[in-house]
Amino acid sequence: MSDKTMKVLLAEDDPNLGTLLREYLEAKGFDTTLAINGKQGYERFRQGGFDICILDVMMPVKDGFTMAEEIRQTDKEIPIIFLTAKSMKDDKLRGFEMGADDYITKPFSMDELLMRMQAILRRTQPDSDRPQKKQAITVGEFLFDYDRQALTHRGVERKLTTKESELLFMLCANRYDVLDRNYALNKIWGDDNYFNSRSMDVYIAKLRKYLSEDPEVELVNVHGKGFKLLAKG
Repeated sequence: MSDKTMKVLLAEDDPNLGTLLREYLEAKGFDTTLAINGKQGYERFRQGGFDICILDVMMPVKDGFTMAEEIRQTDKEIPIIFLTAKSMKDDKLRGFEMGADDYITKPFSMDELLMRMQAILRRTQPDSDRPQKKQAITVGEFLFDYDRQALTHRGVERKLTTKESELLFMLCANRYDVLDRNYALNKIWGDDNYFNSRSMDVYIAKLRKYLSEDPEVELVNVHGKGFKLLAKG
């Protein structure tokens, strides 16, 4: 992770919790902006410059899911963590479908939040451990530019999220071989727990949909093991 000060957008309508979290994150060296609802949060986001967003799901005026959807319309890469009092599985899956990076159920310890933030930022911020410049990769009729996080098919470019790019790169690196599910989870998500596993299934489904534009490209499930990309290079 780089040495620059990370900027955090925190959207939390509980004034006590919001203030505590902001003060805690500021004490840990994060430049933290607090918004009290989703509408104000999105207005702050549009001012730009943030490295990570922490959004309460249940907020007045505009909830966290709606705010996240608006963020994803303009920025598919910025990490998003949801905070919620709910522990319903459907809510978590909905969050991951929107491209959330993590999901923390209240009550939680601030140290846990910090550790999850640091894990996400290590994966998403450039550093010496991240892959260096790579040549574009041919996947059937597609051209995959890892560095630009772009997938081009017949002149039409699609921007990919960070996780989509990381996952597709690993699939390409293991072309015609099985990409082990748990290995990919630990490498990209940092943990192979149930919810990360469901999140990965969502991203696999998205990649499969993108790649379906070329009938000669297949992304197949290998039961009990992982995934295999079948495509000419």
